[in-house]
Amino acid sequence: MPKTKRYRLDLQLFAGEKTEKATPKKRQDARKKGQVAKSAELSGAVVLLAAVVSLMMFGGFMKERFIKLYTDVFQNRMMLDVTPENITLLFNQYGLQILILLAPLLGITFVMALVSNLAQVGFMATGEGITPKFSKINPIKGFKNIFSMRSFVEFLKSIFKLLIISYLVYSTLWGEKKNFASLSHISAEGIFKFAAKLTMSLGLKIGVALLIMAFLDFMYQKYEHEKSLKMSKQDIKDEYKKMEGDPLIKGKIRERQRRMAMQRMMQEVPNADVIITNPTHFAVALKYDGSTMEAPQIIAKGQDYVALRIRELAKEHGVVTMENKPLARALFQRAEIGDVVPNDLFQAVAEVLAYVYKLKGKRK
Repeated sequence: MPKTKRYRLDLQLFAGEKTEKATPKKRQDARKKGQVAKSAELSGAVVLLAAVVSLMMFGGFMKERFIKLYTDVFQNRMMLDVTPENITLLFNQYGLQILILLAPLLGITFVMALVSNLAQVGFMATGEGITPKFSKINPIKGFKNIFSMRSFVEFLKSIFKLLIISYLVYSTLWGEKKNFASLSHISAEGIFKFAAKLTMSLGLKIGVALLIMAFLDFMYQKYEHEKSLKMSKQDIKDEYKKMEGDPLIKGKIRERQRRMAMQRMMQEVPNADVIITNPTHFAVALKYDGSTMEAPQIIAKGQDYVALRIRELAKEHGVVTMENKPLARALFQRAEIGDVVPNDLFQAVAEVLAYVYKLKGKRK
């Protein structure tokens, strides 16, 4: 039977591959830098379509205003004496009239441009995008960007857009070829109406076509954005360490906290009334002050080495040590430092304290 060759696969080769979705923190950091999924084509298409629709809706109003303004200029203002006061007044009046004339067009396009941007990225204020970066003027990096895949895609998009617009212009004009031939037989107003109708029709077609392409571009930009935000498993681990802290450092902090708590506990041992021991495995220090405490309180406890240290401190400071295996084990397991003695252990503790007070000659 021929031997089968087996190849070892090093899984570390895939450790740096960005296959995971971006974490919320990564998305938030990218947003702060201005890195969002946005299509400039969508905003442009919406503005163009909004302008065409506003002209179709308010064309009559704008026409009347324009005719009144034109008539006023040639009938009432041509024979007016030219003085600095007249010129200032004239500019103020006409400026207001022109603003009113263009208000529907400017207002609708501004609102739609704002809505299209908010719909894509929401409200976002960041100065990261306008901060100058000298790395962008690097000629080598700029040369690479020119011939990158992204630039190639943008080039194809521009060519496709140009072909679509050219086709729409050609097909629209070709469909009106008979009307073009009859323009010489109609009035100037008829020619104006024909040109306005043709312009609106062409603008509407181009606006809708650009809007469809812009929506597809937005989906592509969103896909590219999600792809750029992808993370490797190691990136997620590193981010978690930064957010939660390095486990090694956290372990050192916890160890220091334990040492400080142990020192505070040991400082309380000399104040105890009695140390109840196992005698070697457990040690519990009790304190009772009838004027301030309702029940005896555990001020220190320990096991093995800590229990030995408690007994040594008690011996150094003359604190009575009593051996009571069941009581020492029960107090150690059922109460924490700072707790009072459990109710069912009151009787046993009281007997121990009474004996201690008797030894010390105290009466409470």
